[in-house]
Amino acid sequence: MKYYIIAGEASGDLHGSNLLRELKNQDPSAEFRAWGGDLMAAQGADVVKHYQELAFMGFTEVLMNIRTILKNMKRCEEDIVQWKPDVVILIDYPGFNLRIAKKMKQHGIRVFYYISPQVWAWKQSRVKIIREVVDRMFVILPFEKSFYEKWNYEVDFVGHPLLDAIQNLPSLEGEHTPPWKKEGKPVIALLPGSRKQEISKMLPLMLSVQNHFPEYRFIIAAAPSMPESFYRSVMGDLNGELVFGRTYDVIRSADAALVTSGTATLETALLNTPEVVCYKGGKISYHIARRLIKVKFISLVNLIMDREVVKELIQDDLTTANLVNELKGLLPTGIKREGVLADYAELRNALGNAGASAKTAGLMLKTLKGA
Repeated sequence: MKYYIIAGEASGDLHGSNLLRELKNQDPSAEFRAWGGDLMAAQGADVVKHYQELAFMGFTEVLMNIRTILKNMKRCEEDIVQWKPDVVILIDYPGFNLRIAKKMKQHGIRVFYYISPQVWAWKQSRVKIIREVVDRMFVILPFEKSFYEKWNYEVDFVGHPLLDAIQNLPSLEGEHTPPWKKEGKPVIALLPGSRKQEISKMLPLMLSVQNHFPEYRFIIAAAPSMPESFYRSVMGDLNGELVFGRTYDVIRSADAALVTSGTATLETALLNTPEVVCYKGGKISYHIARRLIKVKFISLVNLIMDREVVKELIQDDLTTANLVNELKGLLPTGIKREGVLADYAELRNALGNAGASAKTAGLMLKTLKGA
């Protein structure tokens, strides 16, 4: 069968690549065409456009780039119709993907959605659109199934694909020991995000705590899609070690982490590294979002547990002093560390077992074959 996959972010590329691998295992004749990234390309997808060219965040940036976004949507629609897939698989990225889903409905092309938009957080009215234009939804968070049931929409809870990505990681010992771990100095990991505007705002703030922890080395988990020169321009005179393409190794080898809000907050928790969640956006975008968002927390860890497991420092609370104070509590001698690690164990239990990618692929094929 022919599968057309659309992911607009690094996390979507990761989960899309694992899904493609399982689809190939269960459908040896599978053909893939995608808007995604290097990981999906490595699984055999013909990538039409890289997610790096699609990453616009915040209300003001979207408005500034609206012509480019509309042009991309038009190109995507035309490419799908010309390629004639058996199904279009959308991965998160709702502002773009839901509009594509509407177009596919008009063209009579089947649509599956893998990893639900966060409609439970804001724009709940999007559920009405989803019911109309998405043939089947596969959700990865346990509370999403009950949320959709309130809207009379049946979805499949398949478990979280991060458990698939993490379960087979090699030990950091022996030949897999990263060079920074061999040198013995303890590590604090910095995850400033994967988009230019995120990195520009978050990285200088994260690095500003260095002088308070001279015994630690600060390693930045750098996005492979960003050039080193960009990071250097953002860092200026601030010191930090850049490591590209080894985010999980950086997290696993760290005593604690500073993490920009997003999927990385959950990845860090599942890798068992205590973290502080950080977010600072443009003033206009932040104040608009604060009025619209309907949830108590911004991190997936806290949302899943429905309580504060990890500290969230948002907007004006994201200061050097607050970062230093929270980090001290999470390091090996800190008073908060053991409690956070105990909560992480509960989190893993709530998310269920690994196997989300294989389960999703099986359900997709079953639906496509009409079984």
